[in-house]
Amino acid sequence: MDRRMLLCVALLFFDSANGQVSYTMPEEMDKGSLVGDIAHDLGLDTKRFISGKARIYTRNSEEYMELSRDRGVLLVKERIDREALCKQTTPCALHFQIILENPMEFYSITVQITDINDNPPTFEREKTEFKISESAVIGSKFVLEKAADLDVGINDLQKYELKPTDNFALKLQNNADGLKHVEMVLQKALDREKQEQINLVLTAVDGGEPQMSGTMQIVITVLDANDNAPVFTQKQYKATVAENSPKGTVVATVTASDADEGVNSKITYSITNTLDDVRKLFMINNRNGEITLIGNIDFEESRNFQIDIRASDDGGLTDSCKLIIDVQDVNDNKPEINIMSKSNVISENAEPNTVVTMIHIEDKDIEENGKVQCFINEKVEFTLKSSTNNFYSLVTDRTMQRIQSDKNLLEQPDSPLEST
Repeated sequence: MDRRMLLCVALLFFDSANGQVSYTMPEEMDKGSLVGDIAHDLGLDTKRFISGKARIYTRNSEEYMELSRDRGVLLVKERIDREALCKQTTPCALHFQIILENPMEFYSITVQITDINDNPPTFEREKTEFKISESAVIGSKFVLEKAADLDVGINDLQKYELKPTDNFALKLQNNADGLKHVEMVLQKALDREKQEQINLVLTAVDGGEPQMSGTMQIVITVLDANDNAPVFTQKQYKATVAENSPKGTVVATVTASDADEGVNSKITYSITNTLDDVRKLFMINNRNGEITLIGNIDFEESRNFQIDIRASDDGGLTDSCKLIIDVQDVNDNKPEINIMSKSNVISENAEPNTVVTMIHIEDKDIEENGKVQCFINEKVEFTLKSSTNNFYSLVTDRTMQRIQSDKNLLEQPDSPLEST
């Protein structure tokens, strides 16, 4: 088919699909496991799968499903790890099409992958240390590292426990974004002369069955005299950065102050994110709180980042804030024209509206940058019809005649489609 016959500009079409079937399956199923009787669920005879040379069409780099034509069933081709496939995104699903020929048809298939409790909550470090003055007042708060659990839903992290609780109590706060903020609160005055070092264990527990947990040791060294903790000017900062921003771009600056004097007023800033890519993409100047881009960001991969920041003084007191960074999309992806299926020969007595080619258009950008319109820019005996989101069918618009020009058009080896 002549690729110059298609031109893509900004407009998106919607229509009903030829058919759609959805399945749900847990992650980690063995290779060859049955997903569903796809022929039966589509209302098709198994013989149609064989005569129509049924196959799976997907734009993914890896195919996790396979189709058994002779049985008309969908099978697991590769063991699926939900966390590797979707990370924390829910629901997690595979989307693909079943293509048939003679006549050409396609059906949209969705397979939702559910989570099993195969990951325990994990702390990035096995041990963390604090230096706290014995003059720290009751109610002083100390930010603790959060655990991360790759599972989702009930299998995700559910609670924390701190033991022993002689001097410190655990305080959890539910942020607006649903994440738990973990703090250790002083509830009994410290006495360096009685106890110079305190050892605690922080345990993170998920809600799976059976439950899984992870631990981190907290070592507290009791010091002399520090009366005031650092305080951020804001509990939450916001910033935006374009996805094509170069390394070295200053994204934002956070600021904390400490009412103490001398070494106890000296503030050190740090990023406390764990088990994500934040510290590979952003760094903070530990003296002035300036956050700089150090990696390449892609809007199509991550649309925003949350950076957890801690301010510590030399006496061991801390405060925390978070920086929300929204990534701005730029038009850095051009539409791609993908031929799903095509016929190289058309009978001259073919009826009008006979499907000769099925086409899928993809643009990874969003909103205005990702809107696509397709049309034929040459006068031929075909018309382009939209069937559903970015899926099109090239059909005959009148009875074909066996003339040389038509024959040449169908037999051209190079495809003159264009996209913009």
